[in-house]
Amino acid sequence: MKRLYQLVRPAIFRLDPERAHALSLAALKRGFVPTMNVPVDDRLRVRVAGIAFPNPLGLAAGYDKNAEVPDAALRLGFGFAEVGTLTPQPQEGNPKPRIFRLEHDRAIINRLGFNNEGHADAAERLEARARKLGIIGVNVGANKDAADRVADYVEGVNRFEGLASYLTINISSPNTPGLRAFQSGSELDRLLVAVVAARDGYAALSATARKPLFVKVAPDLAPGQVEEIAAAVLKRGIDGLIVSNTTLSRPGLGPDPHLHEAGGLSGRPLMALSTYVLAQFRKALGPEFPLIGVGGVDSAASALRKIEAGADLVQLYTGLVYGGPELPTRILTGMLRHLERTGTAHIADIRDTRLDEVLASPPPGV
Repeated sequence: MKRLYQLVRPAIFRLDPERAHALSLAALKRGFVPTMNVPVDDRLRVRVAGIAFPNPLGLAAGYDKNAEVPDAALRLGFGFAEVGTLTPQPQEGNPKPRIFRLEHDRAIINRLGFNNEGHADAAERLEARARKLGIIGVNVGANKDAADRVADYVEGVNRFEGLASYLTINISSPNTPGLRAFQSGSELDRLLVAVVAARDGYAALSATARKPLFVKVAPDLAPGQVEEIAAAVLKRGIDGLIVSNTTLSRPGLGPDPHLHEAGGLSGRPLMALSTYVLAQFRKALGPEFPLIGVGGVDSAASALRKIEAGADLVQLYTGLVYGGPELPTRILTGMLRHLERTGTAHIADIRDTRLDEVLASPPPGV
């Protein structure tokens, strides 16, 4: 499968990135991607925020924006899949073109702007699979033109709590003007109070267990902002952080015609920055608070590095573009080989083992 993808990737990369993405979704819908020989091993099982994950590798939000293929994604080997970002009303997002491959750096710049079909269509799809197994998170956001963005987040929590394994509050996309203002001060506190109240209220009315509520943050944080966010999520009862979204910085990129396109950068160049910010949050929040590491994961080595720097779980998306559908299985196999080679009993045993090392070596510009 790896060799096959390497053969067809040049043809795929001749397509517009958004067109290629749509074709990959269509392939998963129609079962054109074969089921992988996914490693199943107790050494990879982890329990985070009350959820038993079969392995620590997840598909990040952004790939399956409209909850079209979550179960097909799980069959690739992911221990969980996160759909969205979903807004209450459908929106087109920003003008095209809005996705750009930086092939030399195995990276992507996007300025999509929460393009999605809205809550109703995604909820219908999730209701249709409600009795199926598998951990599916739902990532919710606010419409660009919303009069009250907090109300949009509350609506997302209310709409999807009964359908999701966990919920993610996305306040970190750089492509919706003003959204990142929710990452600090009174705006952050106002939002957290509202979404926690909505989550708790839904659980009480429906007599069901509360679903874990995560917040997704950016890697582009000002001095002191890590500590501010950490204090707020602990105070308001948030269940975990996803660190991080894309970056507006352009760390160490090679020559590329798309280098100066506006938007968020993801992929391999984000690895150092996102992992450093992850480690900062682990230091600020302590050993018990759940953290999900995202940004630059495209191999077993990079996934392990995230866990060693403080992640309980890791997610990827851009890595699939360059590594192909077999990537999750390769990463899981590599994790098991690492455990065997080092004599480590369980994947959780490596968490934080390189935390101080990561903190001692901030990436350039931090």
